[in-house]
Order: sequence, then structure tokens, then C-alpha cells
Amino acid sequence: MKALFDTVSYNCSKIVTKTYSTSFSFATKMLATSIRMDIYNIYGFVRFADEIVDSFHGYDKETLFNRFSEDLEHALNHKISLNPILNAFQHTFHTYNIDKNLVDSFMKSMRLDLHKNAYLSEDEYKSYIYGSADVVGLMCLKVFVKGNDEKYKELKDTAMSLGSAFQKVNFLRDLKADFDELNRSYFPNVDLNNLDENSKQHIIDDIEQDFEKGLSGIKKLPIEAKFGVFMAYRYYKQLLKKLKKTPALQIRHARIRVSNPKKVELLMRGYVKYQLNLM
Repeated sequence: MKALFDTVSYNCSKIVTKTYSTSFSFATKMLATSIRMDIYNIYGFVRFADEIVDSFHGYDKETLFNRFSEDLEHALNHKISLNPILNAFQHTFHTYNIDKNLVDSFMKSMRLDLHKNAYLSEDEYKSYIYGSADVVGLMCLKVFVKGNDEKYKELKDTAMSLGSAFQKVNFLRDLKADFDELNRSYFPNVDLNNLDENSKQHIIDDIEQDFEKGLSGIKKLPIEAKFGVFMAYRYYKQLLKKLKKTPALQIRHARIRVSNPKKVELLMRGYVKYQLNLM
């Protein structure tokens, strides 16, 4: 029975989420059970694509990515894949009528990571972020609003801003790994060899604007999604707070983290704020 294979596929996506990102998994657990699995399915798909271009050193990444892309197209066209991660994703894709352009834009940005090392203009930077992060937020939004087009259009811009904020925080946190290990520089007009406080503050100011706009959208999310997304927001805001306090040169040479005890504290405080409508 395909239903059994589908269950195995969904479980694979859940395992991928829990294994690769404790923070995202933590926030996803705060979503209603009615939508939680579909967010696991989206994360599993985007994580596998990202892992090909970021982690599979010593292998022909382009060949692997091309094969993954072909398998993705087959899964979306035929509503089945022997790759359980893609089989799970195609289910969510069709259930919520996710725009294929969102998927294509994501794959385009991931493909850039195969060869492109620097983003020299604001347009290049924004285009990459749109494909690598904003569209993922929009896929999730489709699930959060359960395919309601009117609600989706209302929250689209704020969801993109939140996705941008998360991605930019990741860029700032991962400066060392991206630059030293992958030879990538995402921030335009920033000399990462000599990252200074002014450059760091400019990046942070930009992120805080995205967060402010993103929070306005979180407040309007359906009840099934609101607390989980709010907790993801809280985690990334805390990470940004730590980055803000960390000297620029230290950010360049070390990865900043939020400790597990702090995550628990964020959950407790976030729950109180949520219950008292103090978001």
C-alpha cells in the first residue's frame, strides 16, 4: 500500500528536521499537529538540496544536484518518488497548491551555490535571499493559512521579510564557515577579511527592519501556526542579540550559538507573552 510508504516518507522528513536543526525542530513542535508534518516535509526538501551544495565535498555536487532536480520534477509531475523526502514534499506541494515558481526560485538559488562565490550588488544579494529563504517562508505560509489565497496575499510580504531576517542572521552567524570553508561571501560591499563594527551594525540594522515587519505578520497568523512561528522569531532575535553584543572580529572567527538552557527560557517567556497577547 502506498499509504504505508507515504508514512515512511513523512517520518523521514521529520527525522531530517530533528537531526539537522534542533532549533527549527523545536519551533515546529509548537505548531498544531494538523500542519506540523507538512512543515517537516518542506524542511526535508530544502535541507537535502542545501546539503548537496554545502556538504558533499569530494563528490560531483553538480551531477548530484542535477539528479536531485530531475527527481524533484518527476515527483511533482507524477505525485510519487522513490526518494522518500521528495515523496513527502510532493504531497504537501499538491495538498496546498504551492506555486511551482517558488520551488523553481529556491532551486535556482541553491544552484548558484555550486559556482558563485560572491554577491557584489544589492540586487544579486536580494535575489539570492528571495530564492533561498523568502520562498521557503512562502511555502510554509501556504500551509499555515491552509491554502487560503486571500490570507496568503495579506501575509505574503511579512512572511518574506521574516524569511529574509532568518537568512541574514544565518549569514552573519556562519561567516567563518561560509568564507573559510566554502569560499562564499553573501554580504555585498563588505570586506570579510576586515569586518568592522560599522559594517556589522549596518547588517544588523537591516535585519532588525525585517524582523519588525515580520512580527506584524506573525500577529495575524492563524492560531495553528502563530505560536510556533513566534518561537522561531524569538530564537532568531536572541541569536541576533548575541551577535550584536559580539565584536565583529569574533563573529568572523567563531560561530555564535544560543544554548539549550536559553532556548528553554525563551520557550517559557515566549509562552507567557503569547498567552498574554504581548507579542
